[in-house]
Amino acid sequence: MRRFILPLTAAVILLTGCGNASQPDAGNMQITGHMPLEYATQFSVDYCADGCAVLHIAAEDYLFVPEGCSEPAENTLPVIHQPQGDIYLASSSAMDLFDAIGSLDAVTMTSTDTEGWMLPDVKAAMQRGNLVYIGKYSAPDYEALTESDCPLAIENTMISHSPAVREQIESLGIPVLIEYSSYEQHPLGRMEWMKLYGLLLGKEQAAAECFTEKTAGFHALTLSDIPDEERKTVAFFSITANGAVNIRKPGDYISQMISLAGGRYIFTADDLNVDENALSTMNIQMETFYATAKDADILIYNSTIEGQLDSIAQLKEKSPVFADFRAVQQDSVWCTEQNLFQQTTGAADMITDLNRIFTGQGDSEKLTYLHRIH
Repeated sequence: MRRFILPLTAAVILLTGCGNASQPDAGNMQITGHMPLEYATQFSVDYCADGCAVLHIAAEDYLFVPEGCSEPAENTLPVIHQPQGDIYLASSSAMDLFDAIGSLDAVTMTSTDTEGWMLPDVKAAMQRGNLVYIGKYSAPDYEALTESDCPLAIENTMISHSPAVREQIESLGIPVLIEYSSYEQHPLGRMEWMKLYGLLLGKEQAAAECFTEKTAGFHALTLSDIPDEERKTVAFFSITANGAVNIRKPGDYISQMISLAGGRYIFTADDLNVDENALSTMNIQMETFYATAKDADILIYNSTIEGQLDSIAQLKEKSPVFADFRAVQQDSVWCTEQNLFQQTTGAADMITDLNRIFTGQGDSEKLTYLHRIH
């Protein structure tokens, strides 16, 4: 196939649509290709002729310089050199992606303490002292960052609420990469960020292979275009300490997983006065939940907020009105495992689990992230 070599600015426009002539560029570097992505839209990567790469992450661009390559003289982009270890990872959802590609040891600092982790490998790393809590993302231990010669800080979008923290980290000579995986529209787009971390750590091929393996079950699903009226209706929720019902907003990635698995999320934007904020969840009154979800085919209780349920009796203790719910009467109530949201690599498995429930195979097939409660 013919390969066209373009100046950087033009190539960025053609390959990713992220280019902007007024933005800083990487000098006269030549673009030779770009990273193939299936679902992720919040980042892209352009490969350069000299081995470097230009990373486009939301509205920001970075120049990535692998080991053995040199930064071009005319570059004005923020530079990320290939880290060999001692990464500060303040984005908890990204930790599982590092673990999946065999690079958990590259992360030595986190903003989530031991009790906040549900991932066994991460908890073990903290107990061994290989991974250290250095304070909340909004108040990290700058001395720890300096003493470790931290080569890269990876933050989630919450850092936008503490811009002074980012400025302070960057003033120490540490590049800050803000990951936008939570903005991905497709649930598997979040997981595809492992390819970016694979590139940064010299494990791009391993990350691509891991992604293919992790999504194989999803791709094996043979879902036809099932009409809405033929899909199982599903409510995904938890009960808060004050008796409100916490649900996922319509269009949230959990509701999209339900749709991709062949179900139909019971709530629509027309049913709710959806809060105009960045949160993916919202609280509603039990009366509102009852009116919409009473006749849902399936109830799925989210254990990650208020804890896991082991029985229908426990659900009824939270509110006696659950006795009237169709799913309760038909023994079709399920509960998530508590590692669901930190296990970013489990998105495809979760969709497969949901599909097994919707098709009546939930008891005969082993599920990874869900269990039925009686």
